[in-house]
Amino acid sequence: MNVELYNQPLSSIIADITIEFVTPQQWETHPHAPLLSMAKFEGKSEQICLLHEHKLIVCGLDNESSDEYRSAMTSVIKTLLDTNYTCAKLCIPKEIYFHAVIEGALLGGYKFQEYKSKPKTSSLQTLFFAYNSQYDFEHFQSILHQTLIVSKATNFVRDLVNQTPYDMTPQTMAITAEALAQTNNLECTILDVNSLESENMNAMLAVGRASVNPPRLIHLAYKPNNPKKVITLVGKGLTYDSGGLSLKAATSMVTMKMDKAGGCAVMGIIKAISELSLDIEVHAFVGAVENMIGGNAYKPDDVLVAKNGKTIEVRNTDAEGRLVLADVLGYAQEKVKADYIFDYATLTGACMVALGPYTTGVMGHNEELKRSWLQAAEASGEYCGNLPFNPHLKKLIKSDLADVCNVSSKPYGGAITAALFLDNFIDEDMKQKWIHFDIAGSAYTESAWDVHTYGGTGAGVRMTLEWLLKLQQQGNN
Repeated sequence: MNVELYNQPLSSIIADITIEFVTPQQWETHPHAPLLSMAKFEGKSEQICLLHEHKLIVCGLDNESSDEYRSAMTSVIKTLLDTNYTCAKLCIPKEIYFHAVIEGALLGGYKFQEYKSKPKTSSLQTLFFAYNSQYDFEHFQSILHQTLIVSKATNFVRDLVNQTPYDMTPQTMAITAEALAQTNNLECTILDVNSLESENMNAMLAVGRASVNPPRLIHLAYKPNNPKKVITLVGKGLTYDSGGLSLKAATSMVTMKMDKAGGCAVMGIIKAISELSLDIEVHAFVGAVENMIGGNAYKPDDVLVAKNGKTIEVRNTDAEGRLVLADVLGYAQEKVKADYIFDYATLTGACMVALGPYTTGVMGHNEELKRSWLQAAEASGEYCGNLPFNPHLKKLIKSDLADVCNVSSKPYGGAITAALFLDNFIDEDMKQKWIHFDIAGSAYTESAWDVHTYGGTGAGVRMTLEWLLKLQQQGNN
């Protein structure tokens, strides 16, 4: 969908239909209040009333907030996509809500139809915004430009996550990264099995050993001149997870194409960063692996030697993502001296138990850093919750056989113990600069909510770009 901004009155813009938002307090004084009343319209959140004869669609808001405008615009767009209107227009709301309305249109109107034999087409092509003032027009253009890039990057991630495991193998993920590097002027390095062996990435290799699709490590780099900061992003890229020999139940295997969402997220983030031309150097690392079963699969009771030399007792082969991340985190820290390192992973079902299916778990040692991320998430429209470390939980991943065990000895605090496992592979000088994001619940949905349709949500993209934009702004001050 095209989104365009015009510095002229709404009445001067030619469109098929006009969009209006009203609160419960406003609709009763609306020029078409009698018609709205006949339709039992009360201005409630996301309530829609289409007045075709007046070429008008009215949507309710419980209150004026970014979340309300985002959700309301999503409802409007979904309604209009089922009509024959080709273009719509509306006035820009207050500046602080402008980005949310754009996101509601682009993210709420997202559809993934690659596997439909007869994709459903929509007539709606263009959305016009009217801003009738000589002041700050360039500022609103900048908001539009930035939000379009972030929203399209989010939808790019959704497309990758929604690809089936047959189509999106580790090799295909590497090819996708190479294509992204070419179009966005990024550096790209791909490590195959031989290179992974030479780097002593034995934990990652063990996870992918039984698959006919060999693993790949992807390293994308965006390097502007004189960067203010250097950021490392690490993503779990399990293109499919059967659970290995600790085989998942059949119902749990469905949707496991989403286990690559962390790797897809960091690719989408660096895509947006390059298009926004931020003065921040960013390195995105993806451990692309498929966890399958076979005669050569790694086993419970195996002891693996990670890249940093630490030994890992395997007690469950379905706790594989943390093994991949252990090696990728070690490799990333060895190759790049960063100011911060952040990892994104659909790591634990326990995170969903703790925070629900919509919220990303935020873990790390630095309380101030975590707070800055919670604030960025709130500003971006994503949900995050802090899951605190404590030394007693750390004791649950001790191993009598090796340096650390890949699962906890008790079935409690699983999201936190998984993060504490990863902590073993964070260098001492980076521990206060590291955050782990568990996106197991937030990265994929089977029922629509807010701007999210069925499938991948693009979790992590909007909040990370919000955090990075604030970081750049602080560097400019």
